[in-house]
Amino acid sequence: MNRATRSSADARHMEHELAPGVGDGTPAPVANGYVHGYSDHEARRLSDQADTLAALLHAGTVYPAGSRVLEVGCGVGAQTLHLVESSPGARITAIDASGVSLSQARARFRDHPRRGQVGWQQADLFQLPYGEGYFDHLFICFVLEHLPDPRRALTSLRRVLRPGGTITVIEGDHGSAFFHPDSADARAVIGHQIRLQAAAGGNALVGRQVQPLLTAAGYEDVAVRARTVYADSTRPGLVEGFTRNTFIAMIESVRDDVLAAGFTGLASWDQGIAGLHRAADGGGTFHYTFAKGHAVNPGPAPREP
Repeated sequence: MNRATRSSADARHMEHELAPGVGDGTPAPVANGYVHGYSDHEARRLSDQADTLAALLHAGTVYPAGSRVLEVGCGVGAQTLHLVESSPGARITAIDASGVSLSQARARFRDHPRRGQVGWQQADLFQLPYGEGYFDHLFICFVLEHLPDPRRALTSLRRVLRPGGTITVIEGDHGSAFFHPDSADARAVIGHQIRLQAAAGGNALVGRQVQPLLTAAGYEDVAVRARTVYADSTRPGLVEGFTRNTFIAMIESVRDDVLAAGFTGLASWDQGIAGLHRAADGGGTFHYTFAKGHAVNPGPAPREP
């Protein structure tokens, strides 16, 4: 989530071919194409992230009862849960390329008191099993960052979105992270994660491109707003839920791949992680900005040749 021919809803569960370059500065391949992996720890991190950021990222996203909503790249269902809570009457279809993730999502919803109207589907976003204009709304969160060609993906999705239907896109931008105390080592480990994601065909800086990507894909009335997280000791929930359990945990999850790629040594890596943790300690602060885009489909996208 080979990518050129089977690019998925969230770029997961796929392999790609890159020339190994351990130690020579050339990006080395990521084993499964999704840089954060499919561990239980990663599933918990995604849940922590969704719960911590729900008020910030989902504010203003409400779908009418009976409307058909497609969530692209639902993963373990962490964002799906909040879609259901904000729009309990909407008919949500959640797709993902990973059967493992979908199984986790289904299990999450079986025990949830507000399961809503959710249908689960394993699918490739370029080969969706739905007719033209089937959906009233599309919701895509933290998906474009894992795709080698996000503009093509956004264009392709217009086929299943009715004319006048809306698309909501939420993406992060690791280049927006800054913190106190500042640390060159901490900035370096963030940079290593960005390089690793690029080696997997993704872009951890895609948040800054949401507006031009939606425009280039043919959507109209494009509006993008910054949603910024700021955490310090007066906001302990954000320090724990976002700084530690979301952002630092995400960087720490790629440690072995970064070291295997020869981007840095263990001592430098540990110094960088320690620098990030200082931003979560007393006296530290952490900022990160997400981009949330909203646009309208003017009509069916031109068919690809």
